[in-house]
Amino acid sequence: MTNDRAKAYRRVVRTVREVGPAKLWPSEQACIREAADTLLFCRDLDGEDARAAFSAAATLTDRLIDAGRWTSSGACRLLDDVWACGPGTAMLDAVAA
Repeated sequence: MTNDRAKAYRRVVRTVREVGPAKLWPSEQACIREAADTLLFCRDLDGEDARAAFSAAATLTDRLIDAGRWTSSGACRLLDDVWACGPGTAMLDAVAA
C-alpha cells in the first residue's frame, strides 16, 4: 500500500460518511466501502475480486446519476477516489517507465 492509496481511501470514507443515508442507502454505502477495501488491499488487478468490486461501484454510481440522486461530477469524483485506492495508477506508472 502506498501513501496515495491510503489518502484515496480516506477520501472515500469521508465522502460516504458525509453524505450518509441522505444520499446513499446502507447497501450502497457497503458497496462503495467494499470496493475501496478490496482495491486498497489488492496487489494487482489480475484478481477477479478487485475487478468485480470496482465494477459494482461503477454500476452503482451510474444508477445514482441516472436516478438524479447524484450529480455526474460528484459520482465521478467518488469513483475516481475508489479507483485510486487500488494499484491501477502505480501499475500504469511502472508500465510507462
